[in-house]
Amino acid sequence: MFIGIAGIIGAGKSTLAQNLALRLNYKSYNEPVDDNPYLEDFYSDMNRWGAMMQIHLLFRRFEQHQQIVWNSEKGAVQDRTIYEDTIFARMLHESGFIDRRDYNTYLGHFNLMKRFLVYPDILLYLRVNPETSLNRIAQRGRKAEEGITLEYMQKLFLGYENFIDEMGRYTRVISLDWNHYLEIDEVVDRISEKKKEKLQFLRDIKTQ
Repeated sequence: MFIGIAGIIGAGKSTLAQNLALRLNYKSYNEPVDDNPYLEDFYSDMNRWGAMMQIHLLFRRFEQHQQIVWNSEKGAVQDRTIYEDTIFARMLHESGFIDRRDYNTYLGHFNLMKRFLVYPDILLYLRVNPETSLNRIAQRGRKAEEGITLEYMQKLFLGYENFIDEMGRYTRVISLDWNHYLEIDEVVDRISEKKKEKLQFLRDIKTQ
């Protein structure tokens, strides 16, 4: 299976991706953060670097998505999918950090790439309130993230809520209250239930 993990900044996606991949003997694909050359510049000056930040992340996530699709040896757990990238780009555009011309260029790239994508079999959504996420961001102490505000996180949270509603039309979504971490076996049980639902759905189609 291809399992995507979605959630706002600081939700706990990376830790769950690693633990879940280890538990299922899948390969973990981490979000490209540490080697992102735009991250610090972006948080210090969103107006200047917003567009380039999103274009960079878009091509990196597309590259990673293709690796997942063509990896037939193991299942995959991905920390943040390419589809979530549009949440950040739209929010930056609506906040005035990315102008209309650059946003249209971004959307053109994404719509072209989308033709070569497949949706995850299951999307795990870690629902965390913005205040909790902001505390977790502070605890991990990344210098590049020091400028993140509660207002930014609140807008991001609303963007994710709308995104998850939409994604439910294309793949199987499991929403988890991640304000308090769940045991990995409980997450695996939820995934197994969704997998059984999908298999039963396919059987029903074949018998019709």
